[in-house]
Amino acid sequence: MKALPNSDWLDKRHPIAVVAERTGLTQDVLRVWERRYTAVEPDRGSGGQRVYSDADIARLTMLNAVTRVGRSIGQVASLPDDALAALLEEDSGAREQRAAPPDASAATRHTVETALAHARALDTTALDEILRRAAAMHGISNFLELVAVPLLRRVGDEWHAGRLAPAQEHVATSVLHDIVAETMRGFTQRNGAPRIVVATPAGERHAIGAALVGAAAAVDGWSVLYLGADLPANDIAEAARVSRARVVAVSIVFVQHRENLLNEMRELRTRIPKGVVLIAGGAGAGSLRTELTALGVRVETSVPALLEALAESGGEA
Repeated sequence: MKALPNSDWLDKRHPIAVVAERTGLTQDVLRVWERRYTAVEPDRGSGGQRVYSDADIARLTMLNAVTRVGRSIGQVASLPDDALAALLEEDSGAREQRAAPPDASAATRHTVETALAHARALDTTALDEILRRAAAMHGISNFLELVAVPLLRRVGDEWHAGRLAPAQEHVATSVLHDIVAETMRGFTQRNGAPRIVVATPAGERHAIGAALVGAAAAVDGWSVLYLGADLPANDIAEAARVSRARVVAVSIVFVQHRENLLNEMRELRTRIPKGVVLIAGGAGAGSLRTELTALGVRVETSVPALLEALAESGGEA
């Protein structure tokens, strides 16, 4: 990066805070995209601060748009601007053809409720069909956030209230798990992609939350080592050590034995290196936010917050 020649030229450039405001990307994401993927190459001001051109902002805006529909930044960061513009036009045309209903939130709520009704009827074929159709319609990222997570929450609420039998709960989570796991494994990871280990701690047998985390990370360009459910802390830590993971993410959907779970998380934090970020997600993790934070565990309970945490934890590949 080169220092700027004079203050007049600097006036025509934009600091990172302005770029974040104009593109909708956080400053942390901007830094990661620059360091890891060379999405843009900003100059440096006299004080060493990043400064961006109008062309940089236009490119970052396009990159943000094409990744929001489900592409990973690793897949598109090296594309020239004209190729990004072509992708945007293609995506826009696809959205118009899809003719989304005026109230998209109402449509996704209807999908969630219909999926829940199929689970009550133990109709796995209809449940699988409606969920796969929703994934194709909304794109993977939006499907995870707008359909999969709300459906998982509804299933949990209904099960706890006694309005959903164990078999019905199992049908809903197993079908959803299969679709999400296929999504996660369908993303080819580039060489040098940062590694994340995903699992659930000992005593947590619901793997669907971990699969959601893994899929979201895979879409975002991470190399995912998915271990599944109910693993002791030492096994998760050993997997993180052998794979040289940068992040360990655990899903906690339900808290059945509070102290046992906290002991597992305490041991996991102790066994993995201090430089490895430990993230806990899910409704159960949210209910233990204070205790987990005190143990050095980052708690994130939504897909956007998880991706934000991964961006901050990415560093250089």
